[in-house]
Formats: sequence, C-alpha cells, structure tokens
Amino acid sequence: MQDEQGAGAHAAGGQDEGSGHAAAVAGAVGVAAAAAGALAARALSRDDDEAPGRWRAVTVQVPRSELERGLPAPLAELGDALEVRLVDAPGDRGTEVHVRLRDGEPSGVSGAAARLTGQDPRQDVRRALRESKLLLETGEVLQPDSTASTETTPANLQLQWATGHGRDEGRL
Repeated sequence: MQDEQGAGAHAAGGQDEGSGHAAAVAGAVGVAAAAAGALAARALSRDDDEAPGRWRAVTVQVPRSELERGLPAPLAELGDALEVRLVDAPGDRGTEVHVRLRDGEPSGVSGAAARLTGQDPRQDVRRALRESKLLLETGEVLQPDSTASTETTPANLQLQWATGHGRDEGRL
C-alpha cells in the first residue's frame, strides 16, 4: 500500500531522492564558487596587508648583539634583496628580526600569478624567516614528517603539496 502511495505522490509532482540530492549538490557548488570568488577578490585588492614594502618579522630568543655580528644563513642568502631591522623584543625576550624586500612586492593580478606559480619573492622571505628562527633557537631546520607512502595518490596529493609549500605561505 505504501508503494502505491509513494508512486502516486511521485507521479503527482513530488520530489524523489535523486532530484533532492542534485539540488543540494548544486547549492553547495554555488556556495563554493561564491566563496572562491570572494577570496580571489580579497587577495587582488589587499592593499594594506600585502602592500609593497611590508615588513615581516619574527621574534627570536637570541641577544641582538649576536645577530648584529651576522645574520643566519637563510636570511644572508637573500643578500641585498632584503632590508633588515633588528629591535630588542619587549620584556627582554630576545630580538625582533624585521625584513622587507628592497624592490617592493608584486601586487594585483601579477602578484596572484606569482604566488600561484611559486615565483613570489614574499614566499622566499617567509621561508627564510622561519628557517632562521629554527636555526637560531634549535640549531637546525626541522623538516615536516614525510608521508607514509612515497607514491603520489589522489588521497595524499593535497597533503604532499601543503607540506611542500607550508613554509612559503605561512599556513603550516
């Protein structure tokens, strides 16, 4: 009896499970597209946060006098491309190392393209700051754990990418 009623409701214009699922998927895709568009617009119009000449900084547990003798290798390798400021950290907690690119930073569409292709000099600055902090405080640059499988699969592809680029973008 229920089968007949279900068939009658379906024939009378009721929704079946398939069309409800399709509507939910379409809605989710729409929300994802809107979010991606909003993030792209924000990245392209970010003037204050990523303006050319923006200072990036880390605090290291090392006396300023030690850093004045010479910068750690990751920062020294960037050479004249960087402008460096050393400031005593508040509360006698080490030294703040501030760096910025001398020639400015890419912005707008070219900046977004450089970032996606790994050609953005800001990525080198972020990586150098992180590695310098590690070297100064621990004596070595610690590497993230490798994935259990060395074979690239759909399941571990995103993890491999994130692990490889986390230091560039400050996400891991």
